[in-house]
Amino acid sequence: MILIADSGSTKTDWRLVNNNSNQIYSIETIGFNPYFIDANGILDELSKSALSKNNTEVKQVFFYGAGCSSSEKSSIVQTALQLFFNNAQIDVEHDLLAAARAVSGNTSGLVAILGTGANTCLYDGKNITTNIPALGYLLGDEGSGAHLGMGFIKKYLHHEFSEKINEEFSQAYPNLNLNKILDAVYKQALPNRFLAQFSRFVHAHAEDDKIKALIIACMNEFFEKYICKYPNYSAYKLNLVGSVAFYYQNFIREIALIHQIEIDTIIKQPIDALVKYHCNA
Repeated sequence: MILIADSGSTKTDWRLVNNNSNQIYSIETIGFNPYFIDANGILDELSKSALSKNNTEVKQVFFYGAGCSSSEKSSIVQTALQLFFNNAQIDVEHDLLAAARAVSGNTSGLVAILGTGANTCLYDGKNITTNIPALGYLLGDEGSGAHLGMGFIKKYLHHEFSEKINEEFSQAYPNLNLNKILDAVYKQALPNRFLAQFSRFVHAHAEDDKIKALIIACMNEFFEKYICKYPNYSAYKLNLVGSVAFYYQNFIREIALIHQIEIDTIIKQPIDALVKYHCNA
């Protein structure tokens, strides 16, 4: 049996496939970004999941994860997976390669992930040839859920929105206050996920002028900081993966036109396309 996983900072999608390329089941766990979780934490989560029913039967694992671009970080995930799936060959790759394989297959182009975080690359149809570092939620990740959420929260705390937006936000998050926000951002684990959750509220209120301006500014930064820095960027089609890319695609497509970039495919999650990729390999 083959196990294929696509892991972002928030969640991991798993698909178990038998030797006849038939899907046995799919499950979801938390995200296993090695910047935010160690090998023991990954093992604990795996042990609590439905994957424990078949862990000794799995013969190969293809794991694509956020934060797995360096050997130092990918080895954290590799160690945990090898201990849990002790009869399997483990292959850990960056989630950017998952996105490229899912939306571009064997075709060259620009590929981007916009979910909790952000990342981009130039893909030659086989390998990632160029990558402009996204720098994470504190220093970058422009256009991501965390970036949108942070932008909204800053403006909310500075009283820059209308009374209507403030009231609706208070109703949506009745237990949230300044101290809890600061604690979640500066003291608690996974502040990027905390910030990214507010991108849902932002999307739901995109008709508000100030929120619309925030979205446009964030997405424009995404293009200026990343996409427009690739050599001959306008010569390539741009493919995107991720929940933010999917739900904000109308804004993304409009801004892409301004930068003379053609968008080809936008999908919410790459896992099903990855299953096809590996089953047809």
